[in-house]
Amino acid sequence: MGIIKYIKEEIDVIKLRDPAIKTTSEVFLYASFHAILRHRIAHWLFIRKHYFLSRWISQRSARKTGIEIHPGATIGKGLFIDHGHGVVIGETCEIGDNVTLYQGVTLGGTGKETGKRHPTIGSNVMISAGAKILGSISIGDDSKIGAGSVVLRDIPPYATVVGIPGRIVRLNNAKIHPNDDLDQVHLPDPVKMEMCRLTHRIEYIEKKLGGLTQEEQECINKERCNGCDCMVNEAE
Repeated sequence: MGIIKYIKEEIDVIKLRDPAIKTTSEVFLYASFHAILRHRIAHWLFIRKHYFLSRWISQRSARKTGIEIHPGATIGKGLFIDHGHGVVIGETCEIGDNVTLYQGVTLGGTGKETGKRHPTIGSNVMISAGAKILGSISIGDDSKIGAGSVVLRDIPPYATVVGIPGRIVRLNNAKIHPNDDLDQVHLPDPVKMEMCRLTHRIEYIEKKLGGLTQEEQECINKERCNGCDCMVNEAE
């Protein structure tokens, strides 16, 4: 009965988070469905020290699905891996409930450490395509990791992280949960934000020194960014 309940829960997760699915039967074609189901079996064997058999199951699953999950990894309820090819989850990785991973995500180590050497991912986290989270670090609940980001340090809850290395560009946005919109695109650009802050600071200094003509000021105003997170009035 346990396995039947799990299968029903996994079907509901995939139907909820993938807008491409049209019928329930399609779930059985998803690589994520098979990879996670096989991981549950492999993990059960791993914690009972059947190491060879557990690795045999996980390696066969990796070859068939393109998703490599070490049988030692601890995974909560409601994990969804969209597309899945190139996803790697290390041995000591811990994943909370209702986490979404996209293709190319790596939850890996940084070398030949011993003990806990892979990330701990909180609940309700979304990790976008190609993101790399490396080392024994923690990603807080309800966080969002942008596509292609490389995260090497702890991230607090309700944070949005982008870039290489990953930088927190939004924090304490507790009203929006990543799995509500699964938006990988509309994220702040930290480079643009810094350039905007610098530009406005220069404008402020020039204004104080009286070094701009009216014509020059009008030209700058026309080129002002619109709608970014750079806090235009920060210097004033």
